[in-house]
Amino acid sequence: MQRVAVFQQNGSGERKIAAVREHGSDIITLDIISIDEELEEVLDDTSPYLPVDLDTDLVLDFLIHRDLSHDLAELCARKNIPMISSGKKLSSKWALTPPT
Repeated sequence: MQRVAVFQQNGSGERKIAAVREHGSDIITLDIISIDEELEEVLDDTSPYLPVDLDTDLVLDFLIHRDLSHDLAELCARKNIPMISSGKKLSSKWALTPPT
């Protein structure tokens, strides 16, 4: 089984999560991390929202807040975990950012 961590904000990844569960539940285990609170426009410290450590095969980033996505990409780079962050422009070269 492939382990995939999905980071979403205010339900932003629900449709994709449902599709993976419907079509890939026999080969993919999902770990959903949801952030469902109002956030400041700028987050100097994202540690209350992101894990200190990750143990997964792949990260899918459906976060809305740019600071969260940026720090998540840095964590993935340190842990050598591929991250897909569709449609975003991140300064991290670690995250794959295919157009949507």
